[in-house]
Amino acid sequence: METKTLLKEFSQYVILNICGMIGLSCYILADTFFVSNGLGANGLTALNLAIPIYSFVHGSGLMFGMGGATKYSIYRGQKEYKNADKSFSSTIYIMSALAVIFTLTGILFSRQLTRLLGADKNVYHMTKIYLQVILLFAPAFMANDTLICFVRNDGNPKLSMIGMLTGSFSNIILDYIFIFPLKMGIFGTVLATGLAPVISLIVLSKYWLTKQNQFHFVWIKPSFRLIGNIISLGVPAFITEMASGIVMIVFNTIILHLQGNIGVAAYGVVANLSLVVISIYTGIAQGTQPILSRVYGYGEHESQKQILKYALKTMLVISFGIYLFFLLTANPIVSIFNSEQNMHLKEIATAGLKLYFTAIPFVGFNIIISAYFASTEKALPAQIISLSRGFLMIIPMAFYLSFILKMTGVWLSFPVTECLVTLAGIALYIKLERGKKNV
Repeated sequence: METKTLLKEFSQYVILNICGMIGLSCYILADTFFVSNGLGANGLTALNLAIPIYSFVHGSGLMFGMGGATKYSIYRGQKEYKNADKSFSSTIYIMSALAVIFTLTGILFSRQLTRLLGADKNVYHMTKIYLQVILLFAPAFMANDTLICFVRNDGNPKLSMIGMLTGSFSNIILDYIFIFPLKMGIFGTVLATGLAPVISLIVLSKYWLTKQNQFHFVWIKPSFRLIGNIISLGVPAFITEMASGIVMIVFNTIILHLQGNIGVAAYGVVANLSLVVISIYTGIAQGTQPILSRVYGYGEHESQKQILKYALKTMLVISFGIYLFFLLTANPIVSIFNSEQNMHLKEIATAGLKLYFTAIPFVGFNIIISAYFASTEKALPAQIISLSRGFLMIIPMAFYLSFILKMTGVWLSFPVTECLVTLAGIALYIKLERGKKNV
């Protein structure tokens, strides 16, 4: 593929996906703002305790969407159109099954889950309500994530972006209406969040009503091999999203011990801003995926490398701008989410912003290189990177550094982990490239 054409397509997909993912991340950021202003520090604590479950649901939807859509694009590139439809159908089967499990969990086990996440008597009721409603809306979240990926991979990134943004903006508007004029409390917040993917799905339905879609659901006997392949390719996307949730659970546990509910509320400000930043890198990764999978299907190795270079250069420029912004505006940013003007909360969150976000160039690299491996059917290195940053390294690092440096150690555990994983990612990429040259 010509360089100019490649750059133009890269720019179109990445810009649209960054915009869409930023909009999608505003689900939680809008909740954080309105909850902090409407329900105070306890509301913010409850929200932060419950958000990891949202990350788990959203990550599951992305796992099936990214894995299924990647396989779909590869088959389309190889002109195996029947297999492309089988990829879509298999994705719908497995996504629906897990969505039912989430819904039943919300109905039957929300109390146990609330206690497991560490909610005390001051925030128990609000945390339980948020968890229960999020899980009841799990089918809508997962269907939306999955279909957005397929629509984008089917050559319509603009509609994907419109769907994501429409859902997100409706969430912001409904958040305000439900919390302030209607005074629905935490239930209003989570109801607004749950309705957002429903609205996005209504927007996406245009694609089928006008018969623009090239992927079709077909009744087939489930292929466990294909489903396994889809999950394998989608696991990095799942862990990328889940990493935020796992980090939140671990950090909440540590910070509750070090600083109590105020510390968790302060961390909630930092963590939710982090979700927005991570969404930008996820937008870059998801924007490159359809192009990477297609040129991989064509067998164009040099085009794959060129796309990776574009993605990494874009990430570095954005990272510099984001960190400079947080460094210069940490105090006013924290004040926006600190309606009670709690000085202890402000002190913890301001220090945290400056330390925590030193991780962002490493986070960006890890998300992009993991997506690169997954998009080109290199599932194992993608999973190594994702598992290392989501589970294997961050958890022991957080406990170790917090034991030595207290809250400073909590904030530093994130950048230290991401930096070490970046080094591992570079080593894996070099090893794979040398292996290709030796073939």
